Amino acid sequence: MYLEIITPEAILFSSEIDSLSVPGVDGEFQMLNNHAPVVSNLVEGTIKIHVHTKEHQEFNQFNGHYESHIDDDNILIIAIKSGTLELNENKVIILAD
Repeated sequence: MYLEIITPEAILFSSEIDSLSVPGVDGEFQMLNNHAPVVSNLVEGTIKIHVHTKEHQEFNQFNGHYESHIDDDNILIIAIKSGTLELNENKVIILAD
């Protein structure tokens, strides 16, 4: 699955991933490869990106606005205030605030 996280300032993340968990309006939900198409609003919380390797470690902060870290299980965690998500044909686009 391919993920892009876009903010008003720049593209924060753009890469192949294994899976993704996001803070939806009705609670956190996860998407895997070949998931059905989804459009959802996101609320304040964390995006959890299951990445292949720790090569994404360099993603740390963007202008001090977006906090992130990668844990021992190769999960990149990014805090957001809100956003919108679209998943279609194994491509996820998140417009984040």
